[in-house]
Amino acid sequence: MRAYEIAFRGIHQHRVSSLITIGAVALACSMLMLVWAFKKEAESSFVGANGGFDAVLGPRGSKLQIVLNGLYHLDESPGLMKWEDYEQIAKFPAIEAAYPIAVGDNYRGYRLVGTVPEYLQNHYYTEGKPFELGRGGTLFSDESMLAVAGSLAARRLGVGVGDTFQPYHGLIFNEDAIHEEVYTVSGVLEPTGTPADRVIWIPLKGIQTMSGHNPAAATDISAVLLKFKQGANMAGFQLDMLYNKQGNRLTLAWPANRTIIQFFDKISWIDKALQAMAALVAIIAGGSILAILYNAMNERSRDIAVLRALGAKKMTVFSISLLEALGMTFAGVVAGFAVYALFGFAIGEVVQRETGVALDPFSGNASMIWAPVGMLGIGFLSGLVPSVKAYRTEVARNL
Repeated sequence: MRAYEIAFRGIHQHRVSSLITIGAVALACSMLMLVWAFKKEAESSFVGANGGFDAVLGPRGSKLQIVLNGLYHLDESPGLMKWEDYEQIAKFPAIEAAYPIAVGDNYRGYRLVGTVPEYLQNHYYTEGKPFELGRGGTLFSDESMLAVAGSLAARRLGVGVGDTFQPYHGLIFNEDAIHEEVYTVSGVLEPTGTPADRVIWIPLKGIQTMSGHNPAAATDISAVLLKFKQGANMAGFQLDMLYNKQGNRLTLAWPANRTIIQFFDKISWIDKALQAMAALVAIIAGGSILAILYNAMNERSRDIAVLRALGAKKMTVFSISLLEALGMTFAGVVAGFAVYALFGFAIGEVVQRETGVALDPFSGNASMIWAPVGMLGIGFLSGLVPSVKAYRTEVARNL
C-alpha cells in the first residue's frame, strides 16, 4: 500500500477529529481572505463609486458627512446652502460640470434626491459610462411630477414605469409623515453598481417646494456635485482656499476619494482586530493538526513498527504523517474558499442593499494566494513533529 493511501486511511480512521480540524482550517483560511481581500475590495469599490465627481461643495460641516450625503446618500446634510452659492461655483473657470442636489424626503425608506435633469442626461458616473434608462423610460423635466428610480430601489420597492407613489417627509420612513404630492415613475436606471442605484431621482424643485417644507428655503439646496475640467490640477487648491480657509459658510470636500480613504483609515483598528483573530484561528488550526497527528502516532507505534519490519523505509513512515497533515490542510483550504464565497456574496448583498455599492468578492487579490499557501505552510509545519516521531519509531521496542 502506498504512503498516500495509508495517510488517507489514517484521516478516515480519525474522521471526527479530522473534520473538526478541516473546519478550523477552513474558518482560518476564509477569515484571512475576508479580512484582507474583501477589505481591499470594499475600499476600492467605495472609492471608485464616487459617481465620477472630484469634489462636493456643501454647508459648513464635516467633509465626510458632506461626501456621504452628496455622493453616497448615506448621511444627512449638515444644513442648507443658497442657490447663489451654486451659481457662483458653476461659473468657476475650472469647473466642467456642477449639479445641485436637495434631499429631505423618502419613499418607504429609499431616499428621494432632487436634481436637475442634466445630471442624469449628461453626466458620466464613471469613465465612458453615462446613465442609461431601461426600456420605455424617459427623464423628468424641471417642472414635472415625474421620478426616475435607481435599479436597486425599483427592484426592492417593486415599482416600474407608470407606477405612482407619494413621498414621505424625512430620510427615515414614517407612515404618518406622508406628503400630498403624487409622483409617477417615468423611468428606471440601468444598474451602475454605485449609490445612484438605491435612490429615487426627482426634479430639484420637487424637493424644494414639497408640501410641509419651509417656504423660506424654497430655493435652497443640500450640496453641489463638482466635476473639474481635465488638466485643472490647481482648481482644488484654489477652491479649498476660497471656501475652507478664507470662507466660513461652506465646506469643500476635495478630493472626494481622499475623504473616503480617510474614513477607512479611521476604522482600520477593526481590521487589525479581525486580522489578529484570523491569525489566532490559524494557529489553533495548526495546533489541532499537530495534536491529532501526534496522538495518532502514539496509537500507531506498533503499526509503524510492523511497516518498518516489512521493509518500509524511514522516509516512507515520515511522509505518511506529513501527507495526513497536508491532506487535512488542503481539504480545509478548499472548504475555506467555499466559506469565503458564501460569506463574501452574503456580505456583498448586504452592502449593496444598504449603500448601492457593488462588491466583487473574487475580483482578485494577493491575499487569495498567500492565505491558502500560508495555511498549507502551517499544515506542513504542524505535521513535522509527528512525522519526526514516526521516523524515530524503534522497531524492536514496539513490535
